[in-house]
Amino acid sequence: MSGVIRKQIISVVIATAIGWLPPAPSVAQIKPQVEVVARGLETAWAVAFAPDGRIFVTERPGRIRVIKNGNLQKEPWLEIEVYERGESGLLGFALDPRFESNRFLYTAYTYRDGGGRVKNRLARLRDDPTTGKGVMDKVLLDGVAAASNHNGGRVKFGTDGKLYWTMGDAQETRHAQDLSSLNGKILRLNGDGTAPADNPFPKSPVYSYGHRNPQGLAWQPGTGRLYATEHGPSGFQGCCLDEVNLIEPGKNYGWPVIRGDQAREGMVSPVLHSGDSETWAPGGTTFVTRGLSAGSLLFTGLRGQSLYRIVLDPNNPRKVATFERLFVREFGRLRDIVEGPDGALYLLTSNRDGRGRPDADDDRVLRVTVK
Repeated sequence: MSGVIRKQIISVVIATAIGWLPPAPSVAQIKPQVEVVARGLETAWAVAFAPDGRIFVTERPGRIRVIKNGNLQKEPWLEIEVYERGESGLLGFALDPRFESNRFLYTAYTYRDGGGRVKNRLARLRDDPTTGKGVMDKVLLDGVAAASNHNGGRVKFGTDGKLYWTMGDAQETRHAQDLSSLNGKILRLNGDGTAPADNPFPKSPVYSYGHRNPQGLAWQPGTGRLYATEHGPSGFQGCCLDEVNLIEPGKNYGWPVIRGDQAREGMVSPVLHSGDSETWAPGGTTFVTRGLSAGSLLFTGLRGQSLYRIVLDPNNPRKVATFERLFVREFGRLRDIVEGPDGALYLLTSNRDGRGRPDADDDRVLRVTVK
């Protein structure tokens, strides 16, 4: 029996005991199957699905690629001039919930301005149905401080129909506690780039603050609760203590004042952290809505080279009932995960990001199913 199968069986049994999943299946039923959907990508960062079956993938050097009818198209859907160094470049990507009528898509990237300064930008794109290519439609938010590292970058629409953008501290810890700065924040906007009237800080896109480098966003089905993954300290700041947080409007998540299990009045500690001797380097995250793992929160690990699975206590949104590691070092660094419209899980490898050991066909889009 493989380690992955053994872990899944244990997890399903535990989850069944707390009422989240159906009865544990037999060993023969638990067979994760992994197939390569696309290969030869260059530092893939985000994946998103269109209603017409196209799969969009961003490449950090500045290309948005399309997989159509199972084939990675040779020509990019759109190329954007970006600043790529360290963790910067073309990052998050999302389709408008009303894409079929307005053809809008959204992306975040780092760039150099006319004075040579590096900044972050959130832009709205448009899909041209006559050419099948993308065009720049509107810059929604611009001039946010950037650096080689800690640019956040995840772009997602929430269950409330609002657009969320995670933003790192741009390697300046002071930004995270400064409400006049957009760095070290999770931002919430309308689709036109304006700040929603019900945001916690008037006329500001800031939704939560005190973040170091959040890179994953997922909303729990049924409750609408938002969970985020965040990179913990490294280098001279210490080690590890990566986080999973329950995000609530206007709350302060403590960076750089508290970390791990530390607490301070007015600051929120994480739901789960990696401890002071292990690092996940978490990327994208999603809730699973179908299959054996329905209800689970999954997130990817770069340094951890794993897919992580959490089952939350249904009676306490801040309590983890089950935590496990899957696909440990099987595919290298993992950047993003999305549940596709077909119910399968789609994983992006990130082995060509300068920190991994790429195989000949990296980076890849992987499709994971369990039968």
